[in-house]
Amino acid sequence: MTTRPDYALALHGGAGPKPGRDYSEVERHLSDLICEGEAMLKAGHSAVDTVEHMVRELEVSGLYVAGRGSAQNAAGFVETDAAIMDGAAMKAGSIAAVRNLVNPISGARAVMDKTPHIMIAGEGADRFCAERGLETVKDPANWYRLPVGVEEVETKTDELAHGTVGAVAMDKSGRLAAATSTGGLFGKRAGRVGDTPIIGAGTWADSGVAVSCTGLGEYFMLANAAYDIAAQMKYAKCPLGAAASNTLNAIAQYGGDGGLIAIDAEGTIVAPYNSHGMKCASVKAGEPAKVSVFSPN
Repeated sequence: MTTRPDYALALHGGAGPKPGRDYSEVERHLSDLICEGEAMLKAGHSAVDTVEHMVRELEVSGLYVAGRGSAQNAAGFVETDAAIMDGAAMKAGSIAAVRNLVNPISGARAVMDKTPHIMIAGEGADRFCAERGLETVKDPANWYRLPVGVEEVETKTDELAHGTVGAVAMDKSGRLAAATSTGGLFGKRAGRVGDTPIIGAGTWADSGVAVSCTGLGEYFMLANAAYDIAAQMKYAKCPLGAAASNTLNAIAQYGGDGGLIAIDAEGTIVAPYNSHGMKCASVKAGEPAKVSVFSPN
């Protein structure tokens, strides 16, 4: 029987990077960030605090399709979604279709910690985040930027660019947590919400596994992807790797692609995808950090 590592952490910056483009800046950022997250877990920070911090940093970097890297919808303004789940406490929070929030993941955390609700959306979420004093974008025209690997022409085509960021962690106490944030699809219809803020579809954590998904959200919602992995593990006693593969296979059958990161209660980390690649990084106690874009992590 293997010994559970003291901690484990995985990050993703979205599935579907395009071969032939330069993602070295992303790789450097993920390398620095995974080391920062490892230091947090070594110092005794909780899994839920760690995943929130990791996603905040992914959001503000502007390198990914989330936070600063989000793009305008078809109506000409930015809407973002985010979710966080504390598996040990079985608590979750999410926000959807929120406008011009610097750190959407902290809006989701506030919903989890400060309200009896799980999801708040649209204008109600905007008002809630303002009441909580969360930082908003003061100058949208100069704040948002194209993420690494996305070209301007792609934001104006039918094959809309998309992306997500996420983190999953297991802390020293064995607690699991997951967090996910997205700017959604470039040029999406106003009010469109994908899988990211839907607890069980794009984000899930319980005592057995933590999952954050990335890809075209409609297909992940059809599969209820994040919870599907947990259910396979709980009811069919399926190992994490096999459960994740089964879920991605189902998504492919529906016509979708993407990837996910997950950690189980034994500290096993998986980061499978069925797209061209996935920007991801991982680390666990006693092992070196791994960063990859086009090869399995």
